[in-house]
Amino acid sequence: MDLTTCLKSLLLAIQQYRDSRTVQNAAQLQKQVEEVSGLNCDQLLSSGQVLPSECVSGLVELVGNPNTSPTLTSSIISLLAKLACDDDSREILHSSYNLTSTLASVIHCHSATPRDPLLLQCLQVLQKLTYNTRIFQSTNYIHELIAFLMTNIQSHNDDIIMPCLGLMANLCRDNHSVQSHIKSLDSVKPFYRTLINFLAHNSLTVVVFTLSILSSLTLNEKVGEKLFDAKNIHQTFQLVFNIIVNGDGTLTRKYSVDLLVELLKNPKIADLLTRYQHFSACVSQVLGLLQSKDPDSAAKVLELLLAMCSVSGLRSLLCEVVFKPAGAKLRAAGRRQVCGPDGGRRPEAGLALVQWLSSPVEGAETCSLQALHLLNELLEEALGAESVPDSVVSFVEMLLPVLLGLLKGLDPAKGDAQLRKHCHRITHVTTLTPPLLCAEDSTRSLVSRQVSAQLCLSQVQSLLSCCHNNSPLTCLPPGSDNNLSQVCAEALLKTLELMSKLRQQVKDMETSFYRMLQDQRIVTPLSLALTSHHRERVQTGLSLLFEATPLPDFPSLVLGESIAANNAYRQREAELSVKRVAVQEVPPPRTNASVLDSSSGCSRSVSNLVEKIQNGLELQEQVKDSHVSEIIDVYEQKLSAFASKESRLQDLLEAKALALSQADRLIAQYRFQRAQAEAEARKLGCLLKDAERRREDLQGELSNQVLEVERSKADMEELLQHNARLQQDSEEHQALKGAYNTLLNRFNESERLLKELQAAHISLTKQNDTLRKSHEALQLQHEKMASVLEERGEEIRSLQSDLQQRNSDIAGLRGQLRAEEERLKERDQEKRDLEETVDVLRKELNKTEQARKDASIKASSLELQKSQLETKLKQKEDELNKHSAMIAMIHSLSSGKMKSDVNLSL
Repeated sequence: MDLTTCLKSLLLAIQQYRDSRTVQNAAQLQKQVEEVSGLNCDQLLSSGQVLPSECVSGLVELVGNPNTSPTLTSSIISLLAKLACDDDSREILHSSYNLTSTLASVIHCHSATPRDPLLLQCLQVLQKLTYNTRIFQSTNYIHELIAFLMTNIQSHNDDIIMPCLGLMANLCRDNHSVQSHIKSLDSVKPFYRTLINFLAHNSLTVVVFTLSILSSLTLNEKVGEKLFDAKNIHQTFQLVFNIIVNGDGTLTRKYSVDLLVELLKNPKIADLLTRYQHFSACVSQVLGLLQSKDPDSAAKVLELLLAMCSVSGLRSLLCEVVFKPAGAKLRAAGRRQVCGPDGGRRPEAGLALVQWLSSPVEGAETCSLQALHLLNELLEEALGAESVPDSVVSFVEMLLPVLLGLLKGLDPAKGDAQLRKHCHRITHVTTLTPPLLCAEDSTRSLVSRQVSAQLCLSQVQSLLSCCHNNSPLTCLPPGSDNNLSQVCAEALLKTLELMSKLRQQVKDMETSFYRMLQDQRIVTPLSLALTSHHRERVQTGLSLLFEATPLPDFPSLVLGESIAANNAYRQREAELSVKRVAVQEVPPPRTNASVLDSSSGCSRSVSNLVEKIQNGLELQEQVKDSHVSEIIDVYEQKLSAFASKESRLQDLLEAKALALSQADRLIAQYRFQRAQAEAEARKLGCLLKDAERRREDLQGELSNQVLEVERSKADMEELLQHNARLQQDSEEHQALKGAYNTLLNRFNESERLLKELQAAHISLTKQNDTLRKSHEALQLQHEKMASVLEERGEEIRSLQSDLQQRNSDIAGLRGQLRAEEERLKERDQEKRDLEETVDVLRKELNKTEQARKDASIKASSLELQKSQLETKLKQKEDELNKHSAMIAMIHSLSSGKMKSDVNLSL
């Protein structure tokens, strides 16, 4: 079953259930709702058809009716949530069908049961519906919704806290009326305390929602100045960047980016971010998210980078991060045609941006336009410097083929949506190219080599064909609207502006440019630009008009008529927009028929004029009158004027059809609002009775309030005293902080001394080992000397015994000598012999005496050496004792047992 049939069945089921609320009709309606939910409903609301509008109006009316069963209400809300698939659909549901106030009324009816699944579903759909949407304080049930959110945020129900925080963040963002209402409530201070406590929550999503609410409510107040001061803002930056890079999902990353963008609007915080020391590293990590294939995440990252580009101090830092890679890598990546990372290597930030320009991922068109806008901002900053780095030139060399590839592929047969996307892309690409021409000669030569006159000429001709449906005298295609014509005209004029700037650098560009300016089809886009309310479009149109006016074949007369027709059409459109507010009845069908008749009559008159011109030319072909060309020009101008009028009549016909659909929608809204007004009247009657009953209660509450004011004064005095104590504690904290710094310096000094003593201990240990080895060697030498001394002592004793023996021998010989002397007289001959013997013995005695003297000299020298060695040994023992004492002292210092009064000056 197709979508149209399902919608018709759904509308019939809605009418049957509205007429008779039976169980059977409710079941049939729920079945139809589930069938439509199973179909593809993308861009159903933005199509502008009457049937979907009637169905949605009936469904919203049923949701707002408290008599509808909760099961059916839940199914309808699920279908409406599916319809809100894009920004345009969400805006239509909010502004045209009042779905926000309807869901708020459902929440108000079920506020007594916060754990109800229907209530949670309404909160989730409201969070989706109110994202980036301005909610006015006059919206029905908005005050009740805010009170419900504040109450449940301060509750302990974890299931409902997160959707309440997300919805509150949406309501507070860029909405001064809601912010003022919340600040005027009595329970705002406990609400602030609860939010501050949520900053320590385990869920990063809760922390982001809380920071978003606090930044919206308190950024310009004392509480916000304390939360986002210079001391805390760096931690906030680090937290937000960490959540963006490592968040729980796309939702958390989306709100984190919105929070940082909101903070960047504050000049003080933006200045603090420029001085944030980890900014480059954080931006590099954020740029790493562009490697993913998720268009939503990439779109939010690009939105954050564009917001940073609005801060002058951050643009240069972003350029350093994006254009950081070397030129060789960029050229290699350009040779790979930017087809993605290979081998698992991480692409550079600039390459990731270029990848999104021509990404095949579905839904990446917004990312492509954002990437073009970001590159435009960054290249303006980088190329505007005094010296352009080589990496930027290499990046431009790699970027140009990709940009020129984006200009190709224009196919009007793919539909208006694809044509609009391609025209937006052409506009951004041609906007990005002029800054390259104003930079150095290197980039200017790159552009002139890459861009050809044939490429620009084919683009202009294709865009002219799209604007005029391949015919120079027909209006816009029937399926197109004024917005599409504006988009095509802007892309065409931007391309012509690029040709104007390249006409001196590119061959044949000047000829092609002036030829296109003299084309009759250029009138429509020029008139649209000159009558536009955008300043840049008017300036572009004026610059091209200044170039085209001196040309001989420029259709200035037709351009004037087209501008006048555009102005008349705008005036008529303004009058119709004023009258649409008071529309109460559907215009009769004969109005559209009369418009069609006039349009067909105009078409027939144009065809008759063409036939007359052709017949006149055939008759005058041989005559060759000189005034024929002038007559042809006049008739061509009249034909162009008739074509413009025909296009305006077609636009009026479409406007009448749109007014018809809007009148039907207004009738449905009026019925719904009348039912709401009746319900509110009944509610006001009940409230009046309650007010009479509560008036007496309020008098008692007034006295309680007086007592509470007195208690508040006492609490204020206690708070002042507590503040004084806190001030004193702060001073003590500063003193303790100074003492801590002093102790820390002493600790560092002691640690340094300990390291020096440890080094000295190691050196002394080495010296101790050396001395121990020398002591052992000296002991061995001492033992050797002692053994030598003992040997020499034995020799001395043996020599002494020999000497005594010789002395005794000498004494005996002397006695014999005396005996021999007595016998001398008797034996003369023997005397001579004995004298000879005595002489011999004397010689031997002299030798013995000399030997004894030598032995005594050696003994004295050995005794002297012994005394010297004993002296040296005592000195070595004293040194060993000193070293042992030093080693013991070092050991005691290293083990921590040394007393505080030990003298370390060794």
